[in-house]
Amino acid sequence: MSDPALDAKLEVKQASKEVKESENVAEKYSAMTVSKNSDMSMGELSSAFSAVPTHKPVKKQIQFVEDKQEFSRFPTKTGRRSLSRSISQSSTDSYSSAASYTDSSDDETSPRDKTQVNSKGSTDFCVKNIKQAEFGRREIEIAEQDMSALISLRKRAQSEKPLAGAKIVGCTHITAQTAVLIETLVALGAQCRWTACNIYSTQNEVAAALSETGVAVFAWKGESEDDFWWCIDRCVNTEGWQPNMILDDGGDLTHWMYKKYPNVFKKIRGIVEESVTGVHRLYQLSKAGKLCVPAMNVNDSVTKQKFDNLYCCRESILDGLKRTTDVMFGGKQVVVCGYGEVGKGCCAALKALGSIVYVTEIDPICGLQACMDGFRVVKLNEIIRQVDVIITCTGNKNVVTRDQLDRMKNGSIVCNMGHSNTEIDVASLRTPELTWERVRSQVDHVIWPDGKRVILLAEGRLLNLSCSTVPTFVLSITATTQALALIELYNAPEGRYKQDVYLLPKKMDEYVASLHLATFDAHLTELSDEQAKYLGLNKNGPFKPNYYRY
Repeated sequence: MSDPALDAKLEVKQASKEVKESENVAEKYSAMTVSKNSDMSMGELSSAFSAVPTHKPVKKQIQFVEDKQEFSRFPTKTGRRSLSRSISQSSTDSYSSAASYTDSSDDETSPRDKTQVNSKGSTDFCVKNIKQAEFGRREIEIAEQDMSALISLRKRAQSEKPLAGAKIVGCTHITAQTAVLIETLVALGAQCRWTACNIYSTQNEVAAALSETGVAVFAWKGESEDDFWWCIDRCVNTEGWQPNMILDDGGDLTHWMYKKYPNVFKKIRGIVEESVTGVHRLYQLSKAGKLCVPAMNVNDSVTKQKFDNLYCCRESILDGLKRTTDVMFGGKQVVVCGYGEVGKGCCAALKALGSIVYVTEIDPICGLQACMDGFRVVKLNEIIRQVDVIITCTGNKNVVTRDQLDRMKNGSIVCNMGHSNTEIDVASLRTPELTWERVRSQVDHVIWPDGKRVILLAEGRLLNLSCSTVPTFVLSITATTQALALIELYNAPEGRYKQDVYLLPKKMDEYVASLHLATFDAHLTELSDEQAKYLGLNKNGPFKPNYYRY
C-alpha cells in the first residue's frame, strides 16, 4: 500500500522539478532571442522547445506556503491608498478629454481663487494651471499637422491682415483644434478673448498654452454652472476693450451679451454661429425683430453640415462610448433619437459594428431616409424596455424623460450627441430616492431603489467632446469655414448684410472644400468652355445653385 503523505511529497517534488526545467528553458530561449549575435539554427531552436516537459499536469491542488507569505509584503495601509489613487487617477486620465495633463493635479483650488501670471507678466486669463502651457503647445502642434488647409489660409492671408482691428470674443470648445483656429485669427490681425461653450470639453493644457501666448482665455475642464457664466462675463466685460465680432457655439455668449450688455451688443459688426441650438436662437431673435446685427449661419453651410456633423460624429460616437464604458457594440440594441446629419453618422457607425439600430424622428423626410437606409423608425416608448443604449441628437429638450428612464433595463447606457444638455431630463434624476455613483470621469451610475443602474455619460452633455476627442481633419474644415465667415462679415461693405441671419455664400463653401482636397492628392476635372456654356456655369464656380441639397 502506498503512503499518501509520501505520494504528496513526490508530486510536489516532481512539480517543482517541472517548473525549474521550464524556467531554465525560458531563460535559454530568452537569451537566444534577445542576443543580437545569435546564429541559432532551426535544429537548435527545435531542441530548445523539445526540452520543455510534456508531463500531464498534477491534478491534486498543491498549496505553497511561500505564496501566502508574499501577500504580507504588500504596501502598508498608506501605501495601498497611494497605489489605489495612482491606478484610479491614471484610469481617469485616459478617459478624459484628450487625457488632459492637468486632470491628475492634486490642486483642487478653483482657478477663480488663484492669481496666475504668464511669462509676459499678464494676469488677464483664468485657466487651471498656466504651468501646463508647454504640454498644450505640443497638443496644438500635433493638431496643426492635420489642419493643413487652415494653416494654408493663415499663410496666404497673413500679410494682408484681413482681420486687423477685429476684436473677437469667442465661446467654443477649447481644444487643440480650436486653438489652431484662434491662433490663425490672431495671425490675421485679430485680438481675441475666449471662453468655453461646454464645461467638460476644455483641454486645460491647451487653454494654458493659449494664455501663455497672450490670448485672454477663461475656461477650465469641470467648471460649475456659475463658473461658466462668470467666464463668459469676464470675456465680454473688461476695461478698455470692446468686442466687435462674435464667434459662438450654442448661442450662450450671444444671449448673455444681448441680455446683459445691450449697448455693447448693438455695436457688434457680425456674429458667426456654428451650432443647431445657436442658429435656432438667432432665427428666433430675427423673427421677433430683435436681432440688431448681421449673423452668419455656419451650421447649415455644406462644409459644416455634411462633414463635421456627419463624418465627425460617425467616428467620435464610437470613441466616446468605448473610452467611457468599454461596451461591445455587436448585437446591442441602440436607439438614436434624431436622423439629421449627426444621427446619420451615429447610425452608420453603430450599424457597421453589428448593433441593432432603431431611429426616432419627427420629420417624415428624415424618417423615410432612415427607413431607406435600413433602420426601423419607432417611437421611443415602444422599445424603451429592451434597448441597451440611447443616444440623443435632436437639439430639442426632454427627448428622454424621467418616466422613460424609470422603465429602462438595468445596465442601460444613456448619452447625448446634441450641443445642449437639455435632451435628457437629467434634472429629474437628482432626487432623494436615486443614488448617484461616480464610476470614472464623466461616467455615473444612477441607482434606483430596487438596485437598477443606468449609466449616464457626461451628465447628459455632448458626449464626444466631453469624453473623448474628435477627428482633427474634419474640424479643420469647420474652422476654415468659421475663419472665412468672420473675414467676410468684418470686411463686407456697409449694406451688404442687413440685420438678419445669412447662409455662407456657395463660393466660399467650395473654396473651403478645395483647400482640403490636396490632403488626398485629389485632382478635380475642369470644365471646357463648351461644357461650362452648356451648363450655364462659370468655369471657376460656384458649381451648384443655393437651393441644391448635397
